[in-house]
Amino acid sequence: MTMLSFGQALGQALDLALNMDETVFVAGEGVGTSIHLDPNLPTFGLLDKYGARRIKDTPVSEAAIAGLAVGASAMGLRPVVEIMFFPFITLASDMLVNHAAKLRYMSGGKSSFPLTVRVKAGVGFGAGCQHSHNLEAWIAHSPGLKLAFPSNPADAKGLLLSAIFDPNPVVFVEEMMLYWMQGEVPEGDVRIPLGKAAVVRPGTDCTVVTYGGAVHTALQAAGVLAEAGISLEIIDLRTLVPLDEGCMLDSVRKTGRLIVMHDATRFCGFGAEIAAIAAEKAFDALKAPIMRVAAPNIPVPVSPPQEAVYKPGADRVIAATRILMAR
Repeated sequence: MTMLSFGQALGQALDLALNMDETVFVAGEGVGTSIHLDPNLPTFGLLDKYGARRIKDTPVSEAAIAGLAVGASAMGLRPVVEIMFFPFITLASDMLVNHAAKLRYMSGGKSSFPLTVRVKAGVGFGAGCQHSHNLEAWIAHSPGLKLAFPSNPADAKGLLLSAIFDPNPVVFVEEMMLYWMQGEVPEGDVRIPLGKAAVVRPGTDCTVVTYGGAVHTALQAAGVLAEAGISLEIIDLRTLVPLDEGCMLDSVRKTGRLIVMHDATRFCGFGAEIAAIAAEKAFDALKAPIMRVAAPNIPVPVSPPQEAVYKPGADRVIAATRILMAR
């Protein structure tokens, strides 16, 4: 094990993939320039090591970046491209949703289209609504795209390696507020399968299903509630597509209560799908209604105090848990 930041763990995955497979290349806005001079950012040092043929700075055009990825994948390469902010993926959506997601299906499964789209996401850095809105529900709603959303350095490395070498297109969401988070990371080519959730805190009274940076908010709430004798079990989905239904349903059947939490907008958010699955497949085990803790249905504010209110905090998880425990 090696102690690395979240960003360094991603960089190690990219380095390993580039070293193992000559068809892997990295492209995006500023991936080899001064934007990535911080050693905690994923592409730090890769240009010097692999050269401009495999580390490609692109024009500021998300549509072109996605088109590059789809075309390169169709020609037998393994592109890893970066979309700088999650809302900008809307500009790349035609190539991703109408081409990358559907080409393998249209070939009857005979062709592979391996490509990875790294997307920076998150709320809490004062960048405003055009740079901060989380759109994972949009991606999950597009058949043919896989979707990973890690919460810690070890998962970041293991899931990114799996994404790069998967025969299908994968959207890989990186929460920017986690780039400097430290954690132990296995050395070498250690992969985490896409579609395998993790129980990050066992508990008995209530299940919290979440992913990304919201995992740490849930863990903070669990620590406070434990002092009051309430035990939360926290499930980190790690990948939204494919989804590990078994892990979360086993937990719900054990605790009888469910809170679904994410930093994205509550209305039509991914949490609604989790709630629907639990209601359909574990209804008899529920002791209380399912609750969702998520952001309000408004654009992300740029004002720091307003942004702090927008982002669901541990206090909201605690309040939801107390309501469920009183039922």
